[in-house]
Amino acid sequence: MHGERTAWTPSAPVDPEQACPVAPVVDIVFSRWTTPILWTLNYQGRQRFVELQRRITTITPKVLTQRLRQLERDGLVVRTYHPEVPPRVEYEISDLGRSLAPLFAQLAEWATAHLGDVERARHAYDDTGTAAAPQHTPRR
Repeated sequence: MHGERTAWTPSAPVDPEQACPVAPVVDIVFSRWTTPILWTLNYQGRQRFVELQRRITTITPKVLTQRLRQLERDGLVVRTYHPEVPPRVEYEISDLGRSLAPLFAQLAEWATAHLGDVERARHAYDDTGTAAAPQHTPRR
């Protein structure tokens, strides 16, 4: 197995920034607030700004506005403006955003199966005092 080429193994030298084919997806989808927004819109359906803010309680209005604009720009969220008095704006996940649902489902499954392992590994690491000891000394 060692030395075999896989989808993760580049065939030629690659720019380190471009080495991982999923890096752009991670940058788009897994930024701090994107995942909770997409998750909410996917499972709760169309939401007004205030409803989203109520469901994602720790996000500030400014950051929610910024993330929604970016998600709309990326094509993952659709914004609908209703010219009423007072005006009403609703957000919903787009078909492109919805296509991420299987990925989120797999990640949720992984989380259920393995977050306990991660927590145990963290405790074991912290209990050894390794965190306080330097792993190597930088060369000068």
